[in-house]
Amino acid sequence: MNERLVLCETFDRIAVLTLNHPEKRNALSRAMLESLRARLRQIATDQTLKTVILRAAGSVFSAGHDLRELSSVARADAEVLFATCTEVMELIRQLPQPVIAEVQGLATAAGCQLVATCDLVVASVDAAFATPGVKIGLFCTTPAVAVSRALPAKKALEMLFTGTPISAVEAERYGLVNRVVPADRLADETMSLARQIASASAETLALGKRAFYEQLPLERAAAYEVAQRYMVENCALDDAREGIRAFLEKRPPQWKQ
Repeated sequence: MNERLVLCETFDRIAVLTLNHPEKRNALSRAMLESLRARLRQIATDQTLKTVILRAAGSVFSAGHDLRELSSVARADAEVLFATCTEVMELIRQLPQPVIAEVQGLATAAGCQLVATCDLVVASVDAAFATPGVKIGLFCTTPAVAVSRALPAKKALEMLFTGTPISAVEAERYGLVNRVVPADRLADETMSLARQIASASAETLALGKRAFYEQLPLERAAAYEVAQRYMVENCALDDAREGIRAFLEKRPPQWKQ
C-alpha cells in the first residue's frame, strides 16, 4: 500500500480518510484504489471507530479513473482495475461504520461513483457531479450502478447520456447529496455530522447499516421479514437494553463501544 495516496487520521472515534493525489486530481488509479481498499479493510476491523469521513486534498474531489492508465492498459489489467474498483465500492457498503463523503470541487465518473456509494454526502456549494464518459467513448457503466441507486432513473440517464455536470444544489434536490454548505464550513459541518452519528452505539450503527442495505432492494413483504429479524437481534443487544433503561431513567446511555 502506498500510504501517501490515502491518508488516515482519527478524531474522537472518527476516521478521516483523505485522497491525497491532488496533482492528478485524485484520480482513482489502480494504486489509489488499492490504497483505499487497504485503509477500508483496516477500519472495518477497528472497533474503536464509529464513523468515517472520506475527503480529498486539493480543489477536485476525484476525476475518476486515470485515463492515461486506461489508455494503455491490457484487457487483463483492465479487468483487475475495475474489479478492484468494485471491491472498494462494496467495502464501503459493507463497512460497519457509516461513511460520509465530504465533497469539494468536482466529482466525475468513478469519482461520482465513489460519492454515490457513500452512506451520506456533505457537499460544498461549489461542488459538482458528472458522469462524462460518453463524451470520450467510454460510457460510465460501473459508475451508473451507484448513481442509478442514488438518483431517479431519468436523472441518472440524463447525466450518463449527456455527461453534463449537475451542481451541488441540484444533486441535493435529486437525493445524491444530503447537505450543501458554504465552502468555508464544509469540514466543520461534515465533522459535526460525523460526531452526531458517533454518539450512538457502535454495534447498533453496524447492525442498522447492514439491515438497511439488506432490505433496500427487496419487495415490501420480504423487506419486512428482514427488518423484523434485525429488530429481534437488535433487542437482544446489551446496548439496546442499556439505551432503553437510560431513556426510562432519564440519563445518558453508557454504550459498550
